[in-house]
Amino acid sequence: MRDCISRALLWVLRMMLPARGRHAAVPVTAPAPAPVSPWSEPWTGVSAKETRAIFHAEETRSLTPEQRERWWAAAFSEIGVDYDFPTMNITDVRNARHEAAA
Repeated sequence: MRDCISRALLWVLRMMLPARGRHAAVPVTAPAPAPVSPWSEPWTGVSAKETRAIFHAEETRSLTPEQRERWWAAAFSEIGVDYDFPTMNITDVRNARHEAAA
């Protein structure tokens, strides 16, 4: 009887006390940091004022729509912005002349 009680007591103590040696618990790693929201940083792009200045420039009023579109793309490239949403279908001028002559 004493043997059963001592074994039960030993088993309970082993469960309550931290393990040592070969069967020690694996150290708990820190959880991965939460992803940072891109909205928590200030806007680094072109301001609305700069964009309006490009689209409402006086120089573009006398240009054809194709020339105006190219002027906007050049103005945006000067400030380091990729203007990849053209409002017109711009084709290569050399191909257009070749097709018109044929």
